[in-house]
Amino acid sequence: MNFLAHIYLSGKDENLILGNFIADMVKGRQIEKYSPEVVKGIRLHRKIDEFTDSHPFVTRSKDRIREKYRHYSGVVVDMYYDHFLASSWDDYCNEPLETFVQNAYNVLLKNYIMLPSRAKFILPIMIGSNWLVNYADLKSLQRHMEGMSRRTSFNSGMEEAVTDLKKHYNEFHRDFVEFFPELVSFSRKYVEKINKFNLPT
Repeated sequence: MNFLAHIYLSGKDENLILGNFIADMVKGRQIEKYSPEVVKGIRLHRKIDEFTDSHPFVTRSKDRIREKYRHYSGVVVDMYYDHFLASSWDDYCNEPLETFVQNAYNVLLKNYIMLPSRAKFILPIMIGSNWLVNYADLKSLQRHMEGMSRRTSFNSGMEEAVTDLKKHYNEFHRDFVEFFPELVSFSRKYVEKINKFNLPT
């Protein structure tokens, strides 16, 4: 899953939001710099990734494009799924997407000094282009994919990912709709176990 889903799955706990956001940018013993509460968010992120990467519906999505995108197929599917979450947001949350996202941005800005250097670089760009809201729009998603393609070390082909999404839109959407409630349930149980609070409804 990508940024929007990870933040959504953190619920209202600011430490979980922060940890979940920075998790991919915290390597090795760097985790020791953070409070136990933020570490819970980092570990939640990693549990979400483990659950997602091994799930048969996600595998089905990746298999549909694996030959073309190879090891980038997971990255592409993560973006597809954030698109579906953003575009069908009202099915998963009573709070408007714009409000939810602004609150998340505020949490991250409030804790800016604690962010890893890469997160400090990414966050202003994310907010300036409003990535989390604009994932819902295919034209914006196309621009984001093109930017990701330019930053990859190898020829990823991700600039063509939105075209492939359009070709198989219903199939990818079906995979997401079948998968995401299971991920929400998994995350809720994990979060309740470590911190006893409810996900947003």
